[in-house]
Amino acid sequence: MLRSLARLIPYARPAMPRLIGGAVVALAATLVSLMVPLVIQWVIDGPISTGDRAVVLWGVGAVFALGLVEALFVFLRRALVLAPATEVDRLVRQAFFERLLRLPVAFHDRWPGGQLLSRMMQDIGRVRRFLSFGLIMLLVNLLTIVIGIGLLFRWHWLLGTLFLVCTVPLWLASMRFNSRFDSLSRLSQDQAGDLATSVEESVHGIRVLKAFGRGGHALAAFTRRAESLRSTELRKARALGEIWFWHEIVPIAAQALCLFAGVWLVTRGELSVGQLFAFFTLAAALSWPIGSLGFLFSMLIDTRTSVDRVFEVFDARIAVEDPAHPVDPGHPTGRLRFDDVSFRYPDMGDGERDVIQGLDLELEPGETLALVGATGCGKTTLTTLPSRLFDVTGGAVRLDGIDVREMSLATLRSHIGIAFEDPVLFSASVRENVLLGREDLEPGSEEAERVLREALEVAHAGFAYDLPLGLDTEVGEEGLSLSGGQRQRLALARVVAAKPAVLVLDDPLSALDVDTETRVTAELRRVLADTTVLVVAHRPSTVALADRVAVMSEGRITRVGKHTELLRTSAEYRALLSTLGDDDRGGGAAGGGASGGRKPGTEDGSGEGAVA
Repeated sequence: MLRSLARLIPYARPAMPRLIGGAVVALAATLVSLMVPLVIQWVIDGPISTGDRAVVLWGVGAVFALGLVEALFVFLRRALVLAPATEVDRLVRQAFFERLLRLPVAFHDRWPGGQLLSRMMQDIGRVRRFLSFGLIMLLVNLLTIVIGIGLLFRWHWLLGTLFLVCTVPLWLASMRFNSRFDSLSRLSQDQAGDLATSVEESVHGIRVLKAFGRGGHALAAFTRRAESLRSTELRKARALGEIWFWHEIVPIAAQALCLFAGVWLVTRGELSVGQLFAFFTLAAALSWPIGSLGFLFSMLIDTRTSVDRVFEVFDARIAVEDPAHPVDPGHPTGRLRFDDVSFRYPDMGDGERDVIQGLDLELEPGETLALVGATGCGKTTLTTLPSRLFDVTGGAVRLDGIDVREMSLATLRSHIGIAFEDPVLFSASVRENVLLGREDLEPGSEEAERVLREALEVAHAGFAYDLPLGLDTEVGEEGLSLSGGQRQRLALARVVAAKPAVLVLDDPLSALDVDTETRVTAELRRVLADTTVLVVAHRPSTVALADRVAVMSEGRITRVGKHTELLRTSAEYRALLSTLGDDDRGGGAAGGGASGGRKPGTEDGSGEGAVA
């Protein structure tokens, strides 16, 4: 447990002085409260026994003053620890999110989003609450118990011994509780992450659930997970109830035994009434520190589990990293070469063949090359290698003769842009989405607006000007307020605005009708005349516009040539083209996106009202 919590030290180090100060002040408040029984003993054995009422008033004033001092120390404790604890919370969240951004695509393919979200929000929040309250109170209460029991021996060794012996069952029960609660805490937090994943998947797939009438199925799956979490939480509650029982009953039983022994000692003259009263005042004061150990130990265990879950993400290996001494290619011409490239995914078994096997392919600067092949041949995987979304497992991808692994990721990805078939937009304005890759442009500047207009024109995304707030319209989560074709064109405009030397297109126009695709492709060829383009093609219309065509089969390039040449000489290519058709994507699909926001009388649903 200490080893797990110690991992927080780098993030908590700036807050340590104030956290330590808070602990010292909290301990001071406890020590002040322990002085009250001593004052009461003095009042009973002194002024009360002698009948000196004036001195009694001084004793009452002393107790009141001690209470004020204790309250002041409690206030100072809160003032000292709350701000630094929230700063630690911020630092850990920031580091966690930064780690998520650095982790490779393979990590995100394996981890459910709900699990990451629950770690980011719930687990880190639990750590903050423990640092600001649980840790300090646990340390202070343990010290209070030790000091308090030591003071109990001050009045009589028998009373102190009885009280100490009575706490033995409490420590045994606590050890048993810790072993049970540890596993329940981890199970509960994992189940909470699964539940969050269930909600995330259902919200993202709400259109599919509604279209197929499967809301009841999603609800049933959610209910099962919620019931599992509820069952675990009930088991945790029963464990907590059991430890609370021991923490409540043991101090009461100890006080009962000590009362019997104390009365007997008073009758023997070995203890005064004031001493006995002070003893029980102190024993009563120890009831809260002892009773609080139950929930403080449970908070400690929950926090240890949360720290472990958070650092599982920190411990995940970053497979794609910057080189120790990166090479700057300057202004590359865009010559892209796949040199004996092989690739296999990390989770593939030894008996499975590589997804890409010894592939050789070269694209000349400014050339547009279409990549065609049957489903599952490795086309999409190949498009992820130039920008190092995945690293090759054999061979090399070279930009202007330089292995892309020798460049920094920031430099490489500024020279190689990629547009995916399934576009992702962010909850931001159209302007912010399109200029996402242009950090060098000042927002709102004349140059930024020029680049924005040109990118929208090339992508035939003029519909953006007709949205309710024009280019300042928020597109909503993942851009789902737009149609499929609109999302694809904005995503294409984004990569055009980035002006890369190499542009990789993974069938980014699949939601467009043939005529719109032709116009967009023609604009791309005009504006990106000096840009090398690798495009995964699924339609003959796309293939015909390319300078050359590469045929891919089972992870290898089998033929490369011009479209007309391959039609004439390659039976494999002719057979492949016969499976493609200009209507296989459904003509006019640009407006038939998820929102169904198509404006009558327009070709592709790009008019007003496209925002759901």
